[in-house]
Parts: sequence; structure tokens; C-alpha cells
Amino acid sequence: MPLSFVSPFMFLKAINIVLATILATAISFSGNVHALSGQTVIDSPLLTQKIGTNRTIKVDINGKGDFTSIQEAINAVPENNSRWIIIHVRKGVYREKVHIPNNKPYIFMRGNGRGRTALVWSMSSVDNKASATFTVESPHFIAFGISFKNEAPTGVAFTSQNQSVAAFVGADMIAFYHCAFYSTHNTLFDYKGRHYYHNCYIQGSIDFIFGRARSIFHSCELFVIEDLRVKILGSITAHNRESDDDSGFVFVKGKVYGIGNVYLGRAKGAYSRTVFAKAYLSNSVAPQGWTNWSYNGSTENIFQAEYKCHGPGAYSANRAEWTKQLTEEEAERFMSIGFIDGQQWLPVWH
Repeated sequence: MPLSFVSPFMFLKAINIVLATILATAISFSGNVHALSGQTVIDSPLLTQKIGTNRTIKVDINGKGDFTSIQEAINAVPENNSRWIIIHVRKGVYREKVHIPNNKPYIFMRGNGRGRTALVWSMSSVDNKASATFTVESPHFIAFGISFKNEAPTGVAFTSQNQSVAAFVGADMIAFYHCAFYSTHNTLFDYKGRHYYHNCYIQGSIDFIFGRARSIFHSCELFVIEDLRVKILGSITAHNRESDDDSGFVFVKGKVYGIGNVYLGRAKGAYSRTVFAKAYLSNSVAPQGWTNWSYNGSTENIFQAEYKCHGPGAYSANRAEWTKQLTEEEAERFMSIGFIDGQQWLPVWH
């Protein structure tokens, strides 16, 4: 079509799609993050200092370290390790599946920045865990400055060729700083335990953060990719909580943006609990905000809530009837590092 026949609306729409796509593929190289409140700047040197170890294993894809494979470095960590050990993964794209078993605690996996160090695999499976590029099942694990990606092509919706997890986080006391997680569906399986995500980038379409963990996502970017395979809207979260326990997903500050429309979350379990507080919500968030799609029970105990969010997607007049707009007093406990007992196990809070 000649340019003279392109309407201003079509031209602007095309520009918006291009800009959004650029944003989706852009990777931040910033090295500093800020804690929930009153905390000094957290960067890789500070984490290294707080951990207080001189034990380092170097991984270099070009052969200039101790190993060329991340998994080989993990295998070299003694079983039932009781002191922090650093695995420094130098820049490069490491194409491998990586598994940290439950007998390898106290690992600090330090990359050269999420735009420089990437762990990439391509796998779909009927089993979410089996598809994961990265799996950690040992407590006391920290990652900094690494991208985790499952680049499996998007499969047929609602089939076994649709589970393509970037990371499976299945242990207690785990933290990710300045990391990125990429997939199209079921990106981050935040399975169980207490977790802390700080200044991370997470991308996906349907249920791209799911599980039953107790986690804080602070100043994280959540990028929405429209899923054209299905008529239903996608959802950022699918928290699975079957009883009145202490689990839940909490998003403090950060932003939601991208291509297409999604819900902030869908209920997965009668007590599903997710909170967005002081976050920027773009118009990628559907007016209803939340959904109980696929859950047919009572909404009485579902806890889907917001507190002082802003942006065009934060307008609350059309929110689902069971959702909550929290008061300052109600929101305070969720915005504290105490929600995950972080003072007890996060090194930077000691």
C-alpha cells in the first residue's frame, strides 16, 4: 500500500508495535538495585562482600576459566556444602540445561550482567519442571546478572507442547538480583519456599509467573506478549494456594507493560493470593484486572489485591467484584521484607 493511503491510526499503531517489540528484546545493563526501604545500594560487589567468601569457581565459555559449562561447575561443589561458594559465569551464551540438586546449598551464581551472561535451552514438555532451562532445588542460592531463557517455539495451546519454563525455583531462601527470565508461556515456575526477586525482567503471556511460593518481586519489569492462539486473555500470575497458609506473590513497585492485554492474575486454588503495590500498570492490564478463569469454586477466600498502583491500567472502577483495594495498614505487611522473613536469611539484610 502506498504511504499516502496509510491512515494516521494505522501508522501510529505500527509504530507502537515496533516500539513495544524493541522494548521486549532490550536488556538492561544497569548494575544497581535498591531494597524495599532504607537499604543501601545492592550490587554484585556488595553481595560478594556480605557473603564473605574467597572460594570462586570460574566458568568461561572460551576456556579461560575452571570450566566451560555451568553444570560442570555446579557438579564440582561439594555435597552438603556449608559455606558460600561463588560460581562466576563470565559473559557468553551457555546452551545447556542446568540443575542445582538439593544437596548443593550456598551457591552464589554471579554473571557479568543479564545482557552479557545468558543460560539458554529449548524444550517443551507435558511436565513444567522437566521443560525448565534452569532448576534450583537447594536452599541458600543467589543469582546476579544472568538471563534464563527457554526458546522453545510456542506450541499448540492447551497441549503437552506448551510448557516451556525458563526457571524452576523449588527450594527455600533463594534470591535473584538483576536477572531476566524469557519464555512465551509458563516462564517462571516459582514453585515453593521463600524467594526474593529484585530488579528482574520477566516476560511471557499466560501464567508466566506461577506456583505456590512466598515471594517478593521488588522493582521488577513484567513484559506482556500477546498470545494470539487463544481467545481468552493471558495472565501474569497464577498463584496456587489451597489453604490459608503464608504463601503469596507480592509485587512492590516495578511496572507492567507490553503488547496485548492480560489480567494481573488468575486464581489457581481457593486461597490464591497475589498483591500489586505501588506498581505502574500500563493499558496492557485489562479493566477487570483479575480473573477466576478455570477455578469454579467460591471466590470468598481468593485474595487478589492492589495498593496505590498508578498508570492507565490501575483504574479500579471495573475490577472483578471479589478483588480488593488495600488500605495502607492492610498493605504494610506485604511491602515489608518481613513478609518473607528476609532479615533472617538474605545476606544484604544481616
